[in-house]
Amino acid sequence: MDMTTNLITERHKMAENKALDLGEDRSLLLVDDDEPFLRRLAKAMEKRGFEVETAGSVAGGSAIATARPPAYAVIDLRLEDGNGLDVVEVLREKRPDARVVVLTGYGAIATAVAAVKIGATDYLSKPADANDITNALLATGDDLPPPPENPMSADRVRWEHIQRVYELCDRNVSETARRLNMHRRTLQRILAKRSPR
Repeated sequence: MDMTTNLITERHKMAENKALDLGEDRSLLLVDDDEPFLRRLAKAMEKRGFEVETAGSVAGGSAIATARPPAYAVIDLRLEDGNGLDVVEVLREKRPDARVVVLTGYGAIATAVAAVKIGATDYLSKPADANDITNALLATGDDLPPPPENPMSADRVRWEHIQRVYELCDRNVSETARRLNMHRRTLQRILAKRSPR
């Protein structure tokens, strides 16, 4: 039994690591200001055959996109020094055929749609894993990547949205409640709870 399990696991690993058809140019730019996530993703994408360069800011991402425009890019929408769409625009200018996936932490559909309009290939909500990202980068034509294995629940999306508005209102409960058209006490109860899964 143990030998069979090992054989199955080995086959699974081989299938996972089989050479992806990345084309001649396997350069990949990852732009995210979440350092641990960036390191994990870079390592996972290197294992899949990409030649990875990373940046933690709009300025860094734009500099790499200008100097060495990659074939592929994964760019976080909200960065500490600005909007990831700025990097998408620079990359589109320098390399129109680049395949770009935009990551959004708050399910910001309107902004994600804007990203696609200015040239992103696709957008994914965080947390997205390396498989989701690879599928989105390599999807061709009308092929849509399969839905993510563990998408955020509706409760989690709502919670993320409330947290975002709360942060944008400088953690002012009254202002956040007003903007969300919610009773102040209801908002306080939601903020006091831990995030849903």
